[in-house]
Amino acid sequence: MSPAITSPADTKTEIETLSRDIETTGETLVQTRKAIGQVIFGQEHVIEETLITLLAGGHALLIGVPGLAKTRLVETLGHVLGLNDRRIQFTPDLMPADILGSEVLEEGDSGQRSFRFIKGPIFCQLLMADEINRASPRTQSALLQAMQERRVSIAGEYHDLPEPFHVLATQNPLEQEGTYPLPEAQLDRFLIQVEVGYPDEDSERSMMLATTGLGEAEPPAILSAEKLMAAQHLVRRIPVGEKVVEAILTMVRAGRPDTTDLDPVARHVAWGPGPRASQALMLACRARVLLQGRLSPSVDDVIALASPVLRHRMALNFAARAEGVTIDSIIGHLCERLS
Repeated sequence: MSPAITSPADTKTEIETLSRDIETTGETLVQTRKAIGQVIFGQEHVIEETLITLLAGGHALLIGVPGLAKTRLVETLGHVLGLNDRRIQFTPDLMPADILGSEVLEEGDSGQRSFRFIKGPIFCQLLMADEINRASPRTQSALLQAMQERRVSIAGEYHDLPEPFHVLATQNPLEQEGTYPLPEAQLDRFLIQVEVGYPDEDSERSMMLATTGLGEAEPPAILSAEKLMAAQHLVRRIPVGEKVVEAILTMVRAGRPDTTDLDPVARHVAWGPGPRASQALMLACRARVLLQGRLSPSVDDVIALASPVLRHRMALNFAARAEGVTIDSIIGHLCERLS
């Protein structure tokens, strides 16, 4: 059988279909953002970066002080996106079985004994891991397998997690006593690190008035798990130009001290982003395009997403910390090369 030949007409039809799908999905995502904005005030960039993470099929690490609606954001996302969401409060005494589940020995009516697996709270579609760095390394490693493989191993048996499966973890940057820093391998599994800051004055006023009355707004459900997975599939269909591909590679490789030609990186960076950073930037740029209803990403998307994607995939050396150099300033040097 001879190979199929794609005609210009076929290509034109594919482009028209893709454009139509992007437009339709983009309109739905606009409604999604508005619905979330009815509950979460003054955190537009947080909402955008979190939605980008979910559209790209990844996990997000939310960094912010208490009281900035991180928990409320996850609850709202679960409702608006039509996902089964759960929350786990991480503590030092939390064990892997408290997250994954465990096998129990049961005795039937006939007297025969058998093991039955009881699923833990991780068996959901949207998991909030609250203060994840308070859990012990043993518990963190159990979550690491679930984040990477979308399944868990109990007593030698694998159990698949629901689809889609996303982890939105939070960390408090203030109180570090009694915490266990996340290992680099687990940090690398988070597609984006979202910095959650204080809202502006107008947003805080709206928040105060909306949350201290007799009732709070209930956002409508816009998506479903099936529609979200369809959007995730659409993200991977969005074409990326060679200029954007080269920009991603240039930025990531320039962030590694052993391959860079930038003096600030060579002098101040202990270790730089790995290949997973390139993959994350590519998917995040595509997801941002879909979220904004555009057809293809540009170098501006790479620059806009550089900090959220790279800041947790790089580490400063002692000299940099002594001189007051920050990761964001290093990423700024990387972005200057592309602008």
